[in-house]
Amino acid sequence: MMLYPPMADLTEKVGSRYQLVNLVARRARELSTEAAEKELPLEKKPVSIAIDEVYTGKLTIAK
Repeated sequence: MMLYPPMADLTEKVGSRYQLVNLVARRARELSTEAAEKELPLEKKPVSIAIDEVYTGKLTIAK
């Protein structure tokens, strides 16, 4: 099964798998909370949105 985006590409953008998991989980919780507060449905799952944000460079770790 092929994953998109590839894990190697995501890991390169963030630094490590550990940081990637923490960053995506934190952002997914933010997205879920915001959607619940505004009572808006999400088109995709929060984790998928967060992964897309990492892949496109919209979401990064502050260094």
